[in-house]
Amino acid sequence: SSDATQLCNCSSMGLDFIPSGLTSKITTLNLAHNRIKHIRSQDLQQTVNLRVLLLQSNEISSIDEDSFRSLGKLELLDLSNNSLAHLSPVWFGHLFSLQHLRLQGNSYRDLGESSPFFSLRNLSSLHLGNRWFSTIRQGNFEGIELLHKLWIEGGNLSQYESGSLKSIKTINHMIINIRSVTVFSAIVRDLLHSVIWLEVREIAFSIPAEVQLLRVMLSSFAKKISFKKALLTDATVPEIISILEDMPKLVEVEIIDCRLFGTGQWKIQIQANQSQTLRVLTVEKLSIEEFYLFTDLKDVEGLLSLLTEVTVVNTKVFLVPCSLSKHLLSLEYLDLSANLLGDQSLEHSACQDGWPSLQTLNLSQNSLSDLEMTGKSLSHLRKLILLDISQNNF
Repeated sequence: SSDATQLCNCSSMGLDFIPSGLTSKITTLNLAHNRIKHIRSQDLQQTVNLRVLLLQSNEISSIDEDSFRSLGKLELLDLSNNSLAHLSPVWFGHLFSLQHLRLQGNSYRDLGESSPFFSLRNLSSLHLGNRWFSTIRQGNFEGIELLHKLWIEGGNLSQYESGSLKSIKTINHMIINIRSVTVFSAIVRDLLHSVIWLEVREIAFSIPAEVQLLRVMLSSFAKKISFKKALLTDATVPEIISILEDMPKLVEVEIIDCRLFGTGQWKIQIQANQSQTLRVLTVEKLSIEEFYLFTDLKDVEGLLSLLTEVTVVNTKVFLVPCSLSKHLLSLEYLDLSANLLGDQSLEHSACQDGWPSLQTLNLSQNSLSDLEMTGKSLSHLRKLILLDISQNNF
């Protein structure tokens, strides 16, 4: 089923092997979602102009060592969600043009003794790991100097040899799914000056002593930090805030799909100096079990005056305390969509002297019902240019 655009789509055809007769005309070959178990030396010998090879979601457990030998122009190789129990550096030895490599969702426990990626000088994005993946060794990433994106599925990563990621000089966006705070801390130590955006997923910050391990981040040059599907508690939040506020180059913090156990009664006073660099805060779908008991956030008011962009969506916000709004002196962009703001609470949230610099306000999908009252509550926002109040109850 090849067409004039040199695209050959054989996905979801119940194939047990790579079909014969593939020619040098093909630039994209999609063999995803079949039942291929083995890739043989001769299977791809003729496809010398291949740019994209999609083999994800098969049952591949073995690949002949020279199977990809003639694919010198290949730019994207997807071997994800197969049954590879080990990775061979020889497979990738001739893929000089490869930019994107996806290896996640196989069954290997480590990357071998050396680096499987040594020849991949043009690699831009690498996605690896699985639920059995447990060990990263020194030398595993030798040969890679710059990555746009590195994603490690390391939920059960338990052994990390110090220095393993140090050979990569720059990583624009690093995503790591990880449960062990100790291993995470060791990884961060190796990435202090190379990662620009660090995204950590599925980690639990429940014990203050563990969060102390993150103090290594105080030397990090990261500009953006994201927490996704993480667990936070009243006991650990003050410590995390004080670390983030003291990071020297941090501009943006994201908290997405996380859970917070507690009501904001932070037992230890937040010992933090206001960050001179932090400008953007995003909170999406934060689950707080007892959100109606949540406090007025007085403890953090002093840290907010330099923020220019705040997004808190789908988080059951029913009120922004007036004193908090007054502290948001530099705020130009505020998105409070998909929350529980009503007419009375908006009047209190957008009180006189609140949000003095605001230019964009999104209040869509809330519980506003009185258009006149909404207009009145917002009429003092002299710099407002864009207002979204769609999908309310007017």
